[in-house]
Amino acid sequence: MRHVGLNARMAIVGSLLFAFYAVAAVIVMAMFGTGVWPLVIVGSIAFVGVQYKLGKWMALRSVGAEELPENEYRELHRRVESLSRDMGIDKPRLMIAEMGIPNAFAVGRKGAGTVVVSKELLRTLQPDEVEGVLAHELAHIRNRDVVMMVLGQGVASIVAIVAQWAVLLSGDNDIADFFLAIVVGQITQMLVMVFVFAISRYREYIADADAAEEIGSGEPLARALKKISRGAERRDSELDDQVNALCIFGDGSGLARLFATHPPVEKRIERLRA
Repeated sequence: MRHVGLNARMAIVGSLLFAFYAVAAVIVMAMFGTGVWPLVIVGSIAFVGVQYKLGKWMALRSVGAEELPENEYRELHRRVESLSRDMGIDKPRLMIAEMGIPNAFAVGRKGAGTVVVSKELLRTLQPDEVEGVLAHELAHIRNRDVVMMVLGQGVASIVAIVAQWAVLLSGDNDIADFFLAIVVGQITQMLVMVFVFAISRYREYIADADAAEEIGSGEPLARALKKISRGAERRDSELDDQVNALCIFGDGSGLARLFATHPPVEKRIERLRA
């Protein structure tokens, strides 16, 4: 069975997220009556669905992604088609963008995926390194990583909204309650997202390992990550937080590491070269 460790971690995190959601649902029914439970379920599904569709559109729009012309990048398209076939997924839509740094990210799911590469990445990396990055992004699509991230963010948002309403309805509806509700909502959302980020960091290791397996070595991706990391240090623009969470490179230190979507790049390189 592929990725037993990932499946086990997903089961644990999924159970925790369901518990958060269940508590939120119970609070809603306590506030408005048990008759609202169909609306709670339907509303939650619709909320996450809209978040998924809107998030994908906003990610592509925020970087100004355009179609990667096949006549100019014939070999790149051919490689992605070959990798996709080997990995058992449909070839994703390929797009290109000016991001200010060498980077790449994937959105969507199996059968409806999109991979975006930056012009800087294609200028910076060697062909085998680009292949390693592409294999990493295809692994994210195959493993449904983006879908799981959106589901986690959706649950966190729902729980935060319920927490805010609970504060408002239990108070005097004055300005102090309003600001307290905002603070409680933000803290609640951050606590739930800690679990989502933890599994996200583990998924990066899995995508790295999958990419190394597909191309036959972890060295090209390790070199790519090193160059991407150096390019990020010289960045002249900032990516949207939502896009940054999807990109192949991301890092954090100190307390920020608790809320980082990616593990330290040094550890990823070390694992790829082990």
